[in-house]
Formats: sequence, structure tokens, C-alpha cells
Amino acid sequence: MNLPEKKTVHPKSSAYQRIATEEAFAPPEMLNIYKKILEKGDADPGFRGLMGFYMSSPSARAQHIIRCLTDMDTLRIQHMDECGIDKQVLALTSPGVQVMEKADAVAYAQVANDYLADAIRRHPTRFVGMLTVAPQDPQAAAKEIERGVNKLGIHSVVINSHTQGEYLSDPKFWDIFAAAEAHDTPIYLHPNSLPKNMLQPFQECGLDGAIYGFGVETGLHAMRIITAGVFDRFPRLKMIIGHMGEALPYWMYRLDYMHRATVASQRYDSMKPIKKKPSDYLRENFYITNSGVAWEPAIKFAQQVVGVDRVLYAMDYPYQHQVDEVIALDNMTMSAEDKKMFFQTNAETVFKIR
Repeated sequence: MNLPEKKTVHPKSSAYQRIATEEAFAPPEMLNIYKKILEKGDADPGFRGLMGFYMSSPSARAQHIIRCLTDMDTLRIQHMDECGIDKQVLALTSPGVQVMEKADAVAYAQVANDYLADAIRRHPTRFVGMLTVAPQDPQAAAKEIERGVNKLGIHSVVINSHTQGEYLSDPKFWDIFAAAEAHDTPIYLHPNSLPKNMLQPFQECGLDGAIYGFGVETGLHAMRIITAGVFDRFPRLKMIIGHMGEALPYWMYRLDYMHRATVASQRYDSMKPIKKKPSDYLRENFYITNSGVAWEPAIKFAQQVVGVDRVLYAMDYPYQHQVDEVIALDNMTMSAEDKKMFFQTNAETVFKIR
């Protein structure tokens, strides 16, 4: 492998570890599966527009991302050292197995989790992981959570938002929530390419990806889960959302007001009363990472409204990989205690990092 010239290393902090909590990987075998899906010609248009691009484009960005996604050793750790990142919490890149047929998704989720566990064994001081599961088969997903916790020692789950246009707010998926709650395993609700019935008005103007569409769709998914009463049914369930909470913390006042007004209006059969305000669930059941948003005002606002113990650092490697962003966050005007919680101790609590 030809590695880029080694750059100046951003020194590690003596005051805290920097734990990046939304960092992607992709086994080469999975990319080969993706190629076969794309070759069929009837691939989901959002998947084709996103991963189809990254896997075929000659652009420097696309090639960098694919190279970094598939390296679980030298190059990845070199990049971590250059940024002063002590640990990465690794998640199978979106859409993971959720674009596959059900049987294939169930089988490959186990393969991917074993691959991840092996990488963690090789680099136990540098890597932590999130399990991948196949929502296409909720019962199998629940069993994989149990296996991942008990056999692999991995204590969190990533689900890449919708699964072929279906949302976890549908009770048919709730065996996944039951397993996650039972094993105290937080679910990271990560973006996916937009479903086909949502894609066109975003894609035609280039706003379907991380620039805007991802946040809109993933925030929608989180709100569907809240308003469906998932946390009334599973009060100890923990979820994580990235990118400063997909903007939901900044909408909390209006979400509460309009949820109350909509329920009172009886306009929708699907909008029933829930035990608490939407903002209460955001404060009590969700954790928020700043992935891709290295912006001090946004971080401080989220800390203020959801709590300093619920906001975590993330880089979003390799899709966003900037040494100067780490330096900027190191320099935030923030108490030493709060900064250590942001970079280190909140992640250790949520992901059970020993």
C-alpha cells in the first residue's frame, strides 16, 4: 500500500483522551457485494447516487474515502495520530447491510461484526465498535445484538436510518428496541441515502447528501420514533444521533408546541398522545455527537439544552477529516471538566469503554 507522506502529528492531550464516536469502515468484501447490487441495474436510486458515486468516481475525494474506509490498520492509525485522536468508535459505513436482501443482510451482519471484532483485537487501545444488524429481520437483529454483546464484547449498535424506505417507528421493528434496552446497548441512528420517495427534490439541486438531506431524513426518523411512543414502551432505551442532533436541539421549543397542538387538533390518526414532551425524550433518551460540526456555538448550545453529559465528540472519518477542526475544538472556551466530558468521559460511559 502506498501511504501518503507522513504529516505533522497533532499532539495528544494530557488533560483528556480524544475519542471520536462516529467513524466509518467498510470491509472490501462488502464493497464487492455493493458492486453486484449496482450491476443489477435496479438498485435503489439513493444508494446508486451515493455509494455508486464513491465506488466509481476518479475524484481525489472519492478515492480517498474508499481507501480510508477499507484500511483498518496502518493508514487509519496514521490519520488518527496526525489528528491526535486516541480512539475511534467504528461503525460499518452507511447503508451497511440495509440495502441487501433479507437473508444476505442477516448473514453479512455477522461477518461484518466478526471483522470489526478482529480489528479491535488487533488494536485494543485504539478501536471500539458498534454492531451492525439487519432490520429486515428484527428477530435476527435482536439475536445479533445479544451475540455482539455477549460474545464479541461490543456494546452499541448502528442503524443507518431507514431500511429500504421503512422506519423503526413501525412496531414490527420493536424487537430491536427490546433487545437494545435489555442489553443496555445504545442505538446510533446514522444517516442513510434518502429513500426514493424523498430523493428527487433534494438530489436535483445537490442537497441530498451530508450537506442537508441526511440531516432532514435522520431527524425525521428520530421524530417518528419519539412520536410513535417508542420511549414510553422502552423507557430505558438509549439512542445517539450525530451532526449536532440532526438540528433537533435547535427546534425543541417548536417541536413541543406543535406536537401538543397537533395532538389536540386530532388531525392525524397517527399522532397520538405520548407521556412526555418531545424535548424530554431528547434530553433523557438521546445522546448527541457533533460529528461533522466542529463549531463551538453549536456544541455549547446543545450542552446547554440537553446537558453536558449528553454531548460527545466525533469527527465523521473519513468523510470529514480535518486536523484544524480538532485543534479548534481543543481551543474551545470551556471548563476543563466539561471539555473532558465532551472528548472522553461521555464516550466512555455511553460505549462502555474500559
